[in-house]
Amino acid sequence: MAYLWFKSFHIVGLVAWFAGLFYLPRLFVYHIEANEQPENVRDILKKQYVIMEQRLMKIIMNPAMVLTLAMAAGMLYKSPALLKERWLHVKMGLVLVIVGYHFYCQIIMKKLEAGETPLSAQQFRWFNEFPTFFLVVIVMLAIFKNDIPRDATGYVVVAMAIAFAISIQLYARKRRLDKEKLAA
Repeated sequence: MAYLWFKSFHIVGLVAWFAGLFYLPRLFVYHIEANEQPENVRDILKKQYVIMEQRLMKIIMNPAMVLTLAMAAGMLYKSPALLKERWLHVKMGLVLVIVGYHFYCQIIMKKLEAGETPLSAQQFRWFNEFPTFFLVVIVMLAIFKNDIPRDATGYVVVAMAIAFAISIQLYARKRRLDKEKLAA
């Protein structure tokens, strides 16, 4: 029964953590785009984005990451045989990459607060897609374990996910071009 409690809160932590991982880079986009505003508005927006980014990281993302990892450790404690599973090794490797992404976001936050712009708004939009790919693969590993489907359905689902990501980027590009036309 304890294993199911750990698993339940592992999923809750994962959802909260990834919500933050999806939202924080979007805040970075807005933070960078604030540079296009008049100076008085720009300063207010940038200060507000710094506050929002810090609160998101400290109040939601950091605790959610700790909860996710602690509950995973609890599951492994209750079921150590899982450590012999190849799918879990791959999943743990991907989670380490996401933990690195999380801490890299903290570095970006500090740079933005200092007035540096490490990436453009468009680059941050792509940066925002990074955790989506990892979430999909991690969830698939957790569900299918060592038997990830390689049939037509699996390929169709992957193609749909890629098409969805591309359509988001194309829509963002269209909005940017429309905005540029309007400004000209």
